[in-house]
Amino acid sequence: MKNLMPEHRQLLELTSMEMPFGKYAGWLLVDLPEPYVVWLAQKGFPKGKLGEMLAIVYEIKVNGLEYLFEPIKKSTIVVK
Repeated sequence: MKNLMPEHRQLLELTSMEMPFGKYAGWLLVDLPEPYVVWLAQKGFPKGKLGEMLAIVYEIKVNGLEYLFEPIKKSTIVVK
């Protein structure tokens, strides 16, 4: 099993990376509703970087750590 402890770089990416498909397309990964992220986890995350990032979001949300993103989100610019 991979280490899901996010690196600083990954935390920064999570605050600017958008969901590319589905009901929440265009939403920042960190802003996805927890029930949706849990549902994705049950279905299986996609392969690759998106899946890895969603797995980190899942761990953060189910452990109630979303508050860690607030200072980062305030200083991050979303690049499309």
